[in-house]
Amino acid sequence: MNDNKQELQVAALKNGTVIDHIPSDKLFTVVSLLGLEKMESNITIGFNLNSKKLGKKGIIKIADKFFCDEEINRIAVIAPSVKLNIIRDYKVTEKKRVRMSDDLKGIVRCANPKCITNNEPMSTLFHVIDKENCVIKCHYCEKEQQRETIVII
Repeated sequence: MNDNKQELQVAALKNGTVIDHIPSDKLFTVVSLLGLEKMESNITIGFNLNSKKLGKKGIIKIADKFFCDEEINRIAVIAPSVKLNIIRDYKVTEKKRVRMSDDLKGIVRCANPKCITNNEPMSTLFHVIDKENCVIKCHYCEKEQQRETIVII
């Protein structure tokens, strides 16, 4: 056994994406939003890891998967501080931050019980009116919601 206590506990990623700085309480919501449970790729999930910025954080390593901006920006609703590292041949070739999209389709439930999206089989649509504070407005009933009240579908 190696005496080096700094040794990595998880194998390095040859090619793929590392999603880092996920608040621990949002980790499994991120997994669900990205549909990772349906992927065939090798996925490593770290939960409640020590973080200077967050106290505790989550991290996800996905082998041989590179997300398009639309896919990854879905998680900005619940985890705006997330950072992505794109790995090619064991090296970080690109770093990205998630960005809130202008519109959110089929991600968030409307808080208005009378909204048509809660009473008919149709997808929700929200317009982001304040990206920094995550304020969104329902396209159909115009009900505004803030990050604290958002319910992910």
